[in-house]
Amino acid sequence: MSGLRPLRRRVEHVDTDAAGVVHFTRYASLIETALLENLEELGVGTHLLSARALEPAVTELRMTYRAAARFPDLLVVRVDVDHVAGETCGVSGTVHRVENGAAGGETLLATGGLVLGVVRAGDGAPAVLPDTFRAALRARMEDR
Repeated sequence: MSGLRPLRRRVEHVDTDAAGVVHFTRYASLIETALLENLEELGVGTHLLSARALEPAVTELRMTYRAAARFPDLLVVRVDVDHVAGETCGVSGTVHRVENGAAGGETLLATGGLVLGVVRAGDGAPAVLPDTFRAALRARMEDR
């Protein structure tokens, strides 16, 4: 994995359906959240984009589900930068359930990937990723 920090989250009741199982859309959302939180820590997140009148936009998404999470499982989400280009970056991620507390093992629940681009805030037109954004992500790729 890259130099990006894992995200730890407890499943909340709002994440689940009536049976207490996490809704399938939440796994992709967790991967996106892990990426966005890391971008903020690197100083190239939504604040940088907003200052340049840009907004993040997911252009592709793929997920593979292996097992269900339930309320109130503890999850760990890991993300890795796969590629950085002029207009997009690709990120892969995994969602695991932490078993038997912090000392236990982990069960893989889902894997996925997304391609993130940016659009101009005014008209939604695709735009080039800022240089500092690309540089920060490329540095994380080199940390592998």
